[in-house]
Order: sequence, then C-alpha cells, then structure tokens
Amino acid sequence: MFNDVYKGKKVFVTGHTGFKASWLVLWLVNLGATVVGYSVDVPTDPNHHEILSLDFETVFGDVRDLEKLQKAVESFRPDIVFHMAAQSLVRKSHRQPVKTFETNVLGTVNAFEACRQTDSVRAIVNITSDKCYENQEWIWGYRETDPLGGYDPYSASKGCAELVTASYRKSFFPINEYNKGHQTLVATVRAGNVIGGGDWGEDRLVPDIMRATSQNEKAIIRNSQAIRPWQHVLEPLAGYLLLGQQLLEGENDFSGAWNFGPNDEGHTDVLTVVRELQIHWPNIDYDIAHNEKNPHEANLLKLDCSKVCAKLGWRPIWSGSTMFAKTARWYREFYDSGRVLSRDHLAEYVSDAKQKNMTWAV
Repeated sequence: MFNDVYKGKKVFVTGHTGFKASWLVLWLVNLGATVVGYSVDVPTDPNHHEILSLDFETVFGDVRDLEKLQKAVESFRPDIVFHMAAQSLVRKSHRQPVKTFETNVLGTVNAFEACRQTDSVRAIVNITSDKCYENQEWIWGYRETDPLGGYDPYSASKGCAELVTASYRKSFFPINEYNKGHQTLVATVRAGNVIGGGDWGEDRLVPDIMRATSQNEKAIIRNSQAIRPWQHVLEPLAGYLLLGQQLLEGENDFSGAWNFGPNDEGHTDVLTVVRELQIHWPNIDYDIAHNEKNPHEANLLKLDCSKVCAKLGWRPIWSGSTMFAKTARWYREFYDSGRVLSRDHLAEYVSDAKQKNMTWAV
C-alpha cells in the first residue's frame, strides 16, 4: 500500500495516545514503519492506544515543552512527522481556553520548530480541523480557500494553527526553494467528525452514547438537529497517508491545505446518527436535552472535498450505513466480550478499498 513508501521509514507522531492517532499508528506499524509517539499522557480509561498493545517507542512529554519535544525529534531523526497532539474538544475549550490555545497554537509552533532544527524531516502533515473555517452556516461545503476563523476557543485555535503552518511554509519551507535551500514539504489536513471504535473522549456524541449503553443508562443528546460531516476514522487516515506518500516522494504540488470529508450522505444530523447506531446495538437508549444552556457550537458544517478527489485521487470507501454499523459493532463487541476489532476493521477497510480500485491500496 501507498507504494511501500512507509516501509522502513521513521515516522514521528505527536498525540499518539489519542483516538485518531492511535488508529494511525496501528496502520503505520502494519505498513512496516518505525514509529515514535510523543504524548503528554494517556487521556482516557480505557484507551485505544493501550488496548492495542503495539510495539513501538513512546515518549511522554508536552508539546508546549519545546526543549523536550525538540530533543525527541532530533534524537529520532524522522523522515515524516504527523502532528496530531491537540486539545480537541469544543466544550472543554470553553472551560480551558488558555490551555487550548497554548496546546493547539504554541504546540504547533513547537512542532514546526523541532522539525526545522532536524534536517532529516522531509514531510510534515499537520492535522487541524474542519472547524478552522469561519463558519457562516452555509448549506454548501467549505473549500480550502475559504476564510479561516472560529467562534469558540477550539475552532479559533485550529484556525491559528493553520496560519502558523502557512507562516512556517512560506518562511522556512518555501516551495520554490525545495531541494535547494531545504528538503521539507508541508501540508495541513482538515477532516470532519470522525467516529469508530476506541474513542472515549468526553462530551463527544458516540463515546457518550457507548458509555451510557454499557452502563444500562440513557444517553443525553445535545444539539439533536445539528448537521456534521461524519466519517469513519479510517477514511481521513487513508487520505493523510496518501498525502504523506506524495510529500515523501517529493511531489511539491501537494504542499498546502486539504479537506477530507464524507460524501453527501455522511452530512447528517445528530439524531440520525443516534438512530443509525441503535439499529446495530438495540440496547442504545437516549433522551434529548431541551432548553439546556450549552456553549456555542455550529449548527451546520459541511466540507467540499473536490480538490482532494480531483488532485489526490482520494475518496471515501465506507457509506454512512457501513461506518455506523462498524462503529456500533466495535463497541458492542468490546463491552460484551472484551474483543477489540480494530485490526479486523483495518483489514476490511483495505480490502474494500482494493475492490473499489483505490490506487493507494494496491
């Protein structure tokens, strides 16, 4: 897969104990990469990173600590860095705005600075968010050229992280100087709401539902009519790896910003998501919160992925019904029998990608 570009490569992943990054590390290890993960802690109990029990090196440190982060990067001398460390929760960002900005903005500066000081780094993929856009509640999807913004601290911090990336790209890794003054290509990736097994983050729809169901309780559903771009976690990760492949192969046209979102059917409201999950785990029960005071969250958010489909040849593999079925089954198996389906789901995803003739899968 991915032209075997990751086999034997040294890959540094920040935030590797998080939900999304733990799936990325699983895939990288399967591809034959040598991985070092850098995270401040193990954020949840249980935790997907821990239950996978993968064999790779972990460094515990804060991305706000430039000296420690830089030492870890320089010691490992990676070929590519996936920067995923973040305070990633909207509601938590209202409670902890300073920490959110420090982690997501200064942490991003530190990650780029560590890479700038390490001449082995040939590619950097900075994972930001679909919420980096200035949300106008449009009925059409945001494109990579639309204005950045952010109402809440989390969204604003991700917009700032995009600006940091653009500044480092222009100042220290300019494309017109590639293979002359430097050898590093830089991209940012903006994905929608990712779901899948192994997420136990607080104040997130699917983890809240699964926790409640495992305890025979009703989940409390907020913002039931809010529309989001839902996708299985493996969808954007395939895109990140495909983009990383292009950067490692020196394709400087792929330096820049990229959206990775679902097809139209993946843009759906919260209540529909709950009912889809309920089909595959009937024990799920819920109440809808009414007249509850909640921090501001966008009601409508869509991504336009025409750029990545046309230029990178990426597209989603699993339909909406499939991703909800896979997600519900993962949690149901975990809570009923302790079985972890992550490796099975990765194999199934790759098999389905091959059947759809995705170039990265062959």
